[in-house]
Amino acid sequence: MSATLELRAGGASLGLLPDLGGSIAFWRNAAGMEFLRPVCDPHLVAQHGRAVAGYPLVPFSNRIAGDHFRFEGVDYHLAPSFAGEDCAIHGNGWQRRWRIALLSDSSATLALDHTPAGAHAGQWPFSYRAQLRYDLHEAGLSIGILLENTDTRDQPVGMGFHPYFPRHSGLKLGFVASSVWTNGPDHLPLLRIPAEGEWSFARMRDAGDAAIDNCYAGWSGSAFLRWPREGYALTMEGSPDLSHLVLFTPQAQPYIGLEPVSNMNDGFNRTTIADSGVRVLAPGQVMEGHIRMTVARC
Repeated sequence: MSATLELRAGGASLGLLPDLGGSIAFWRNAAGMEFLRPVCDPHLVAQHGRAVAGYPLVPFSNRIAGDHFRFEGVDYHLAPSFAGEDCAIHGNGWQRRWRIALLSDSSATLALDHTPAGAHAGQWPFSYRAQLRYDLHEAGLSIGILLENTDTRDQPVGMGFHPYFPRHSGLKLGFVASSVWTNGPDHLPLLRIPAEGEWSFARMRDAGDAAIDNCYAGWSGSAFLRWPREGYALTMEGSPDLSHLVLFTPQAQPYIGLEPVSNMNDGFNRTTIADSGVRVLAPGQVMEGHIRMTVARC
């Protein structure tokens, strides 16, 4: 069992799992309101059946089709990491132990150095260094992600964060995006359509019962959640590089995923799309993403 590191700010507390992908174990306030929902996903085999409430996505978000992508004329093959599908998913940061670099009562900075060698060789073919910073406030949580190319070659990268939010108490959801990618039967992007009609959350509405697992593009950078029966609201803001938002609403489950990310699903195989969100970092270059979640009574 991975040890839980606990941060506190006023009556708020945040549990972290550095040994389990730098994940969040819980986030709650003094009144016992759980703003994130711990979830055990059997498809994510590297989490070893442990429930987590959120985790970093580095050095890419979502799926890479067939565990394969081509970059600068070279074919790269990744080890599958998602049970039941022929794909690598969400990078490899969530599969690794992070070390504690800095720690205070309300803040923690975790670090990870990846080299494609030994047991980690198939996870990602380039070297990188990542930092993950959690800052807890009595009325919110800030998450910062930094990714540095420590290889001798250029490398394509993406990033994001995967929080699970509780679906109880009449959860309402709202955000603005310009378009959404529909999926084929392989859960990969098929068609890009305007985020209108049933795909629109521009006006806050119930999360609904439909099973959604789609990537929105042209995200405005803000999303809003409200639990009216509990009397709480949460605003989530992402920095400009996090221009995509993945909405995941599995049927008959007590949670949803709302993931601020930089790259579209399977973006590493769709680099001809101008806003795929995949960045190419030269050796020594850095990419950063920031997420801020603020809670209030409503």
